[in-house]
Amino acid sequence: MTGHTPVMLHEVIEALAPRDGAIYLDGTFGAGGYARAMLEAAQVTVYGIDRDPEAVERAAAMARQYPGRLTVIAGRFGAMDRHLHDQGIEALQGIALDLGVSSMQIDEADRGFSFRFDAALDMRMEGPGQDPAQPSAADAVNDLPEAELADIINRLGEERRARQVARAIVAARKNARIETTAQLADIVRGAVARGARDAAGIDNATRTFQALRIYVNDELGELERGLRAAERLLAPGGRLAVVAFHSLEDRIVKTFLRRRSGAQPRGPRHLPDLSDTAPQPTFKLLFKGPCRPSQAECDANPRARSARLRAAERTGAPAWPANGEEREWAA
Repeated sequence: MTGHTPVMLHEVIEALAPRDGAIYLDGTFGAGGYARAMLEAAQVTVYGIDRDPEAVERAAAMARQYPGRLTVIAGRFGAMDRHLHDQGIEALQGIALDLGVSSMQIDEADRGFSFRFDAALDMRMEGPGQDPAQPSAADAVNDLPEAELADIINRLGEERRARQVARAIVAARKNARIETTAQLADIVRGAVARGARDAAGIDNATRTFQALRIYVNDELGELERGLRAAERLLAPGGRLAVVAFHSLEDRIVKTFLRRRSGAQPRGPRHLPDLSDTAPQPTFKLLFKGPCRPSQAECDANPRARSARLRAAERTGAPAWPANGEEREWAA
């Protein structure tokens, strides 16, 4: 399992503080970097979850190195409570989440995550054909209405020229179906019309590819479901550590933990104080604001530059009822 360096590994393990006899979850297993560090830090039991069947298959070799202490499950971390209950686990002492696509998936040309390779435009984290009901990135760019495409590219990719990009995609697909990463990257670059790279040195196709990946895999919805599931699973004193790589993810994590730790949005002065009616705090923040990687780590691993770690400890209060308030408040 090479080719992947866990981001902010020391900080994540320090936040989780593994202890002998406890049970932990690496909810985005990947190459198992966080799981391995937990297993080495103390005599713990670790469960891993990954939606990529290839990651689960690779995990078998690692599980043999820690007999009886590591179990990796195929699935999505948004359903972690169901997956763990199926294993007979009712509570955890710690959960680690490393959000977004893994560097291993990006480096696999046939997965279609990156325009560095000319490959089929897929982007499904479960892999092609695993779920026939899940559309691929090619399905999205060829079938979605122009207005919906523009909204996705703007909202999830934070692309200022989203309308131009969507218009160019729709015009191109009238001539022939867009099937490859190279086709799409060329269309996007032509629409943005400022060369292959922007002023910050980022390829102008990057934001559109990010938007499509997040849309195809429902990554923000999965994060919201995962945070609520973590709240239900963690025992009092259990800890949650989440590494996010862009503002959309980090905003959801920040919103969730701020609300669950007692911070409330202020309403008009003539309305009742929301703190009088809100449920009791279910988390205590371990540190204010995000923890950021060291300069040395950023120099050694450029992927770490945008990473933000937020961590909190579970209180004994009951989990809040799920009613979608995180999405509404984050907006």
